[in-house]
Amino acid sequence: MAQILDPLPADRSGEILCCYVNASSKIQVVRITNIPNWYFERVVFPGQRLVFEAFPEALLEIHTGMMATAILSDKIPCHRLRISDEIQSFGKREDEPKEEITIHKSGIQTTSNNRGKIKSLMTPALTAVD
Repeated sequence: MAQILDPLPADRSGEILCCYVNASSKIQVVRITNIPNWYFERVVFPGQRLVFEAFPEALLEIHTGMMATAILSDKIPCHRLRISDEIQSFGKREDEPKEEITIHKSGIQTTSNNRGKIKSLMTPALTAVD
């Protein structure tokens, strides 16, 4: 997955694919500030799912706010938001059949070209409820 805005530092490897869901009824700002030479910040609306790449040691800060205020309501290690390893391994080995990833409102699914089966890779990631 390419992050066009705020790409990960090129001098490191080992990134993971993460998913955060804003399960509250308020707008949240999520940030990662503990990785040198990288700053990640996004607005996440109520019920919105955010899929992003990060390093396992990164901490996702959740800032929940009203009109002109925001408080740090949580810090979540990105390794806890990791989406299944199976998703990240698609297309990396030439000897395995290619699989397609489709993101639906109900979750992430893959379709194997040689088997025609659909398997769900949805991982629950409920982090907070107001």
